[in-house]
Amino acid sequence: MTKALLIIDMQREMQRRIDAGLDCVNPDAPGRIAALARAYRDHGLPVLHVRHASDDPSAALHPDAPGFPPMPCAVEGEGEAVFVKSTSSAFASTTLNAHLRQTGIRSLAVVGAVAGFCVNSTVRAGSDLGYDMTVVRDAVIGFGLPGANLSARAIFDVTLAHLEADFARVVDCDDLTRALPAGSKDG
Repeated sequence: MTKALLIIDMQREMQRRIDAGLDCVNPDAPGRIAALARAYRDHGLPVLHVRHASDDPSAALHPDAPGFPPMPCAVEGEGEAVFVKSTSSAFASTTLNAHLRQTGIRSLAVVGAVAGFCVNSTVRAGSDLGYDMTVVRDAVIGFGLPGANLSARAIFDVTLAHLEADFARVVDCDDLTRALPAGSKDG
């Protein structure tokens, strides 16, 4: 096994932000993520899950908070690995790197939240560790930073441009699905 889908931080807090009408890019990403997860599973390829956990009991992503559980698109299937992180990068505070090395996974297709934060830092760290990184543009969510007067679109576009310039391929969901190996685990 050399390829896997990595779903980052698709937790109920992200849906709450979308539903609240926050400035957002790709509010329909959850549907694409669910479709990609199905496609990877149908092809017998691993789907890996990352969740963010805050130590602050008042935080939206504290393990006891209503925003912590996964969104329906990111509920793990039987036997799928789940990594709970406390840092922006999924590599810094989890055993993700060890798991990838142990299972022979060398290529990650990254989806999830949030483009300018955890997706960005995870993709950069993965690239630095020698993994073949792909970002699925229309399956990544981005939010604005109103306090910095930056729109979701501005942050998203700059983030993906930086990632594509030096750290990852950037593709759309349909392109990635078409590039999956022929056949399935059942065929």
